[in-house]
Amino acid sequence: MKKNIGITLVWLFLATLNVVGQQNSQYTQYMYNTAILNPAYVGTREALSITGLNRMQWIGLEGAPKSMTFAVSSPVSEKVGLGVSVIHNQVGPSNETLFSGDISYNIRLNYEYWLFFGLKANAALLNVDYTKLQEYNPNDPVFQNSISNDFSPNVGAGIYLMSKDTYVGISAPIVLDTKDFTPNKELLVQRRVHYYLMAGHVFNLSEDVKFKPALLTDFVKGSPLNLNVSANFLFFDKLTLGAAYRWDAAVSGLAGFQITKKLFAGYTYDADTMNLGNYNSGSHELFLRFDLPVRIIKDCSCSPTRFY
Repeated sequence: MKKNIGITLVWLFLATLNVVGQQNSQYTQYMYNTAILNPAYVGTREALSITGLNRMQWIGLEGAPKSMTFAVSSPVSEKVGLGVSVIHNQVGPSNETLFSGDISYNIRLNYEYWLFFGLKANAALLNVDYTKLQEYNPNDPVFQNSISNDFSPNVGAGIYLMSKDTYVGISAPIVLDTKDFTPNKELLVQRRVHYYLMAGHVFNLSEDVKFKPALLTDFVKGSPLNLNVSANFLFFDKLTLGAAYRWDAAVSGLAGFQITKKLFAGYTYDADTMNLGNYNSGSHELFLRFDLPVRIIKDCSCSPTRFY
């Protein structure tokens, strides 16, 4: 049974692949590196931020997705922020590496709020090695030509409104529908535009406890709305504990710790609520962020220690 499910996963991935949108919307800790979804986020923290994330999905299921992300971002002037990221996704015999560059520009609306506009440039490289399939048949025309470094460029855009305790963002990490074909001219990958709406607010429950509910929605034409809600508590500006729910997909537990003023570590565990959960042991996510303070944007509530 696991063998058949693993093969099915591979073909579902090849049929609906969207590394920027579909894979990243499954990152439970997206709130710690929002620039992956919204380029306007770069420069919103008064720090040179270096982040790494490793997601191991559906543990125990052969061919299950694995994702690794590395990103660097920083404000470079009072108005401009820059960022770069590399995302590597692997599912069965296929892997794709996405290179992205982000730029943001901000406007101060009033004493409390800042509005950031962002643009993203993407370049994806897709590889598929059909010989790794358990059901590989060299005589099948579909399997006779593996895919090597299939190149696909794209662009994205976003808007991000923030204050010291509230944020709202709208974005599309890619804005162009693209299609990739095999050497036999058969459709291999169709990347569709995903639209994201994100929002959150931090409540100061006491001097030592903060509470942040957050919402992330993902809309793509032809698919149901993807809804992710989370609730996190921050204790003594050090320990983060919370939970999240991905509609009809998974429930998650989140934990994080501010090890030093510059280093933060986070972990999440996802338990699937769909039928696929009967065939795997859940998903694990590890996150690290290192911040070097950069004081550029005057009077901005962009502290690197803020709760989002």
